[in-house]
Amino acid sequence: MTAAALPSYQRPVGVHPPLDSPEYRSSLLRAPKLAPVPLPQRLTEVTGPLLGAERVTGTDADLTRRHPAEPLGERIIVTGRVLDSDGRAVPDALIEIWQANAAGRYAHGVDNHPAPLDPNFDGAGRCLTDSAGRYRFVTIKPGAYPWRNHLNAWRPAHIHFSLFGRAFTQRLITQMYFPGDPLFGQDPIFNSVPDPAARQRMICRFDLDVTQPDWALGYQWDIVLRGRDQAVFEEHR
Repeated sequence: MTAAALPSYQRPVGVHPPLDSPEYRSSLLRAPKLAPVPLPQRLTEVTGPLLGAERVTGTDADLTRRHPAEPLGERIIVTGRVLDSDGRAVPDALIEIWQANAAGRYAHGVDNHPAPLDPNFDGAGRCLTDSAGRYRFVTIKPGAYPWRNHLNAWRPAHIHFSLFGRAFTQRLITQMYFPGDPLFGQDPIFNSVPDPAARQRMICRFDLDVTQPDWALGYQWDIVLRGRDQAVFEEHR
């Protein structure tokens, strides 16, 4: 079978975080020491994922309604648009998120942070962008947590975002932060992004128009693919 090839482009220098960021100690072990080995992209990698409205439901995007009771913490709405470099909407993009709970703990077996787990919050969701490129999640504002990278190291509150394109090989991963967090200055992951303006594009903005009265605060965060205003994404490992 002949290998299929997907289009690619040269990533800009000085915007995205490098694989090897010495202040982020885990990157010293994770960063590759040799040049990547290209693998052939066959039919499965090029044609998937096949996710439509029947597979991604509205409940998937509301992390507060999937358990017997309400989760603890500050309920928030996070919404925005996925746009290309020309400002055009990117419809039908699969977006996945994962995050810590309000106490700063992930519902994951390797997270042994001595903060309480919430039986009514699993911290993961997904949705498809609509025809205008818009996504919307209802969730709980995550808490900060310690991560032992250096003395008294704490991660700012953040939500992980994963975007799939038209194939499994087209995946981008980033993090969204909240405005005014006092932990920005000492966080090596946030500061591994070399461009100060690009770091600011990782921070959502509070939007009173998104806020639902007496129920949830609202935040806007657009994700721009390529171009001058592009979002920051992790390097491929």
